[in-house]
Amino acid sequence: CTGNGICKCRVCECFPNFTGSACDCSLDTTPCMASNGQICNGRGTCECGTCNCTDPKFQGPTCEMCQTCLGVCAEHKDCVQCRAFDKGEKKETCSQECMHFNMTRVESRDKLPQPGQPDPLSHCKEKDVDDCWFYFTYSVNSNGEASVHVVE
Repeated sequence: CTGNGICKCRVCECFPNFTGSACDCSLDTTPCMASNGQICNGRGTCECGTCNCTDPKFQGPTCEMCQTCLGVCAEHKDCVQCRAFDKGEKKETCSQECMHFNMTRVESRDKLPQPGQPDPLSHCKEKDVDDCWFYFTYSVNSNGEASVHVVE
């Protein structure tokens, strides 16, 4: 019974939190917990303490790795550019497409939020339509509200 139960008459009687004919299936979902607090990042099922990713784009032990997904910075670059500087690909559609985050302007890069705060934080360095670098941070709080700080 793989040490997780007692064999009685050639049948395993499993200890709590274990199941299966050989008690080899853990019901503990802790190993399946993704960094966002969801089981298998909401993109899979936890089976015997292991994630079975149901979204084919996602893989890894907690279905958080996505090789083909745009990074947070690239994904939000156009919206930050139009909101902060009134230019870029989404300039004409900015008010329809890019109001999903709170934006704060800061004077310099050292005024950007730093890692160590409770919300996950991405530091971004992207090129604008004029081939100039601009810097911003993107974070999402526990209520799912997105916040951007951009260097003027």
